[in-house]
Amino acid sequence: MVHSESAPHKQGTAGRTSSFALIFALSFVVFLAIALIGQVLGWHWRSWLPGAEGVKSLYGGVKAAVYTFMSHLT
Repeated sequence: MVHSESAPHKQGTAGRTSSFALIFALSFVVFLAIALIGQVLGWHWRSWLPGAEGVKSLYGGVKAAVYTFMSHLT
């Protein structure tokens, strides 16, 4: 009698890392576009993005919003 065990299929960390980086980059571009449009038009865009309310700079606000958004995905 042959005894065989099937190993559980594991997704490699390289695949997870690249998909995380892709989602991060795409969401950063989208949030940056929203922030730039809001900044140019003089609107209070920080209240629109999650996590960007208390940040002073445009880049910092977008980065905080992306990290907040990404924490909801995992």
